[in-house]
Amino acid sequence: MRNILDKLYVSSIWLAAIMMIGVLVMVLTSIISRLLHFHVPGTDAYAGYAMAGAGFLALAHTLKCNEHIRVTLIIGKLNSAPRRVMELWSLSVAVLLSGLLTFYAWRLVIQSHEFHDISTANDATPLWIPQILMGIGVSVLFVAFIDEWFLEWTGNRSHTTTDTRHE
Repeated sequence: MRNILDKLYVSSIWLAAIMMIGVLVMVLTSIISRLLHFHVPGTDAYAGYAMAGAGFLALAHTLKCNEHIRVTLIIGKLNSAPRRVMELWSLSVAVLLSGLLTFYAWRLVIQSHEFHDISTANDATPLWIPQILMGIGVSVLFVAFIDEWFLEWTGNRSHTTTDTRHE
């Protein structure tokens, strides 16, 4: 199971990287088209879609690499048993909130598809298409928080601290 989850997180970050390349391509296309005096419609919108996709797709991998910002003012001062309780509590809240975010992200995709919602920009892209990236990203984040909760519950979660005063 660990191997499958790790592949999921790595796949998500690779998709985020592809989206960042998409941003680069759209920006370069826009610049070059202006320099050559022709217009490619939708480059700004597609760059925005790719940027949002990259952000959401990178969330889970960032969490698994312990790169999310954490306020450890209280939890850093706790000993092992109280710290474990606080970690489980905070991860439980994170699982709940990311689960709600996942539910509403996919609900938005479905509603955009049902209502034939399109971009107001001149590209007129059906909005459910770029919204899928958000749904995938928050779904993988939800799985990552469940994974972190389970690792904490079983005592296999690594704790890193950035406080160098005690080292």
